[in-house]
Amino acid sequence: MAATMELGSDTDPKNATFSISDEDHTLGNSLRFVLNKDPRVGFCGYSVPHPSENRINVRVQTTGVPARDVLKDGLNDLTAMNQHVITTFERAVESFKANQGMNELSMKSGVTSQHSGSVRKP
Repeated sequence: MAATMELGSDTDPKNATFSISDEDHTLGNSLRFVLNKDPRVGFCGYSVPHPSENRINVRVQTTGVPARDVLKDGLNDLTAMNQHVITTFERAVESFKANQGMNELSMKSGVTSQHSGSVRKP
């Protein structure tokens, strides 16, 4: 699990920079995208301090609510999106496998359905 450190929000909770270790552009860009869609966010950006460091800094500036709460909501939204993608992918794989089984049965019986009608192989 990645460690997160919050920087600079003691004086102004609506502006904060979060340093997240063991993460890179994959999380940074996805999180930036999700947070920038939130109407409570005035600004969100991220950076990788150095290519050899496995860490990102995420800057969040909100319109009034604490940046920490918005970050948590953004991470939860991103998790829900990822779960939706996983579920959709798994259903598609199951459907593909089921159709492959039907296609194999059709091929063994000499019937293919590549065209609008069934064609019997000679």
